[in-house]
Amino acid sequence: MYAVIKTGGKQYKVCPGEVLRVEKLDAEAGSEVEIPEVLMVVDNTQTKIGRPVVEAATVRAQILEHGRGKKIVVMKKKRRKGYKVKRGHRQPFTTLEIKEISV
Repeated sequence: MYAVIKTGGKQYKVCPGEVLRVEKLDAEAGSEVEIPEVLMVVDNTQTKIGRPVVEAATVRAQILEHGRGKKIVVMKKKRRKGYKVKRGHRQPFTTLEIKEISV
């Protein structure tokens, strides 16, 4: 059994027991969250596709940790003008463990 969920503006294919990184969620580490935006649920025998979401379907997940990703360097430059800017960025994330998919 697996599901396709939407969180943080992105879509993820998840299975029970899977660990994944998503955009940062506002909840404490160690707490459980429910993700109500389930776009598709595939069981062994049937497939339910939502328009846009599957009614009464939720995914329960436990928050393992919060963190920040690797640093990326952003450069801007305009040639022959003496203009250049160098900035760094670290994207915050939340690590989830999928506990249950309920329909």
